[in-house]
Amino acid sequence: MKRRLKVTQVRSAIGRPGVQERILRGLGLRGIRSTVVVDDTPAFRGAIKKVIHLVRVEQTDG
Repeated sequence: MKRRLKVTQVRSAIGRPGVQERILRGLGLRGIRSTVVVDDTPAFRGAIKKVIHLVRVEQTDG
């Protein structure tokens, strides 16, 4: 069974560098309280690490 990450945006991207805004969009997050489930891969982990101060991450199975 594949591990997945549930990512929820908890802080606004307003006033943040453009790179961070683009990372949030790339993850599929559209605003505060939006949630996406992504694969637990090194690429997604690296993207999340760059915006960890704006999101909450939970590990899920399946």
